[in-house]
Formats: sequence, structure tokens, C-alpha cells
Amino acid sequence: MHAIPAQISPAFEKFAPDHRERLLRLRQMIFDAALADPCVGDVEEALRWGEPAYLTSQSKSGSTIRLGVEKTSGQPALFFNCNTTLVEEFRAQFGTALAYAKNRAILVSTTDGDAGQALRICIAAALTYHLRKKA
Repeated sequence: MHAIPAQISPAFEKFAPDHRERLLRLRQMIFDAALADPCVGDVEEALRWGEPAYLTSQSKSGSTIRLGVEKTSGQPALFFNCNTTLVEEFRAQFGTALAYAKNRAILVSTTDGDAGQALRICIAAALTYHLRKKA
């Protein structure tokens, strides 16, 4: 597991314990997906809007993924840039197997089983978004 940088740690600490646990699992999924695809390279962990965000700064292969709690539902969420087609693609691929917030987030009630596998696919797609759009 990647150590959480000192400047990022307080952002995770502000989440409720059950939300924090899911968000930390998502964080690990992001690093695992990046490691599995040599096109992605290193993932930069930063704060965006006070929340943990993951960028492909070196390779520029993907779109930023942000972790947080979606305000309306109160659920942990994977946030994506709303100017991408990512959430639209996820809806087309996974339908009601995942829950969404408009065109910007996947709501995460669990990271286990089929939902966990779908989340891994979505994360990998976000980390390679720009590579796929160029093709």
C-alpha cells in the first residue's frame, strides 16, 4: 500500500470512518490500476477542492479522479471531470450495476464483488481516457 503523503492525510481524516475505509480502498485501486498499465506511469496524489485527487501528470494518459463524499446522497464517490464522457461510458457499460451522480461521479456503496470489479474497470478507463480519445 502506498503511504499517504502528509499533506493528503488530513483530507482522509475528515471523512467518517466507514466512508474513509471505502475511499482508502478506492485509493489503492487507483494505484493498482496505474501499476498494471505501463502507459499510465506514476500517479500524482494531490488535493483538489480539499479532497484527494489522482492525476497522470507525467504520462498525461488520463483524466483526474477525485475521492470524496457526494453532497446530495452523502455517499462516498469517485468524481470525474464532467467535461469528459467517462460517466456516460460507465452508464452504457454497467447500467444499474453502479449508482451515479449526474455526469460527474460514481457513488460507492461497496468495493467488493461485482461492484468492485466494475469500479476497477472504471478507474482504469479514467487513467487512460486521453490515450483512448487520441486513438
